[in-house]
Amino acid sequence: MNYLHHEFDAGPEEVIEVTLDHAANVQVMDASNFRNYQSGREYRYYGGHVRNTPFRIRPAHHGHWHLVIDLGGYPGTVRAAARLLSA
Repeated sequence: MNYLHHEFDAGPEEVIEVTLDHAANVQVMDASNFRNYQSGREYRYYGGHVRNTPFRIRPAHHGHWHLVIDLGGYPGTVRAAARLLSA
């Protein structure tokens, strides 16, 4: 499975901003759900299929977050940049 991965310590007063070179799945999840994602098990996330960037999302609560960007199993590559902004 090919994916891009970033980690952030963030909370609801901050924004994760993602810029993509084309459409991709942008998913923000906690550590437990990230392990499930990596193992191919069911997982929960915030975000979804993103076509327009920059895409901004606020973490649901304070914690350590994993940002995963992938093409949903389709072939190809995506380039992305991610940063944490103060709201």
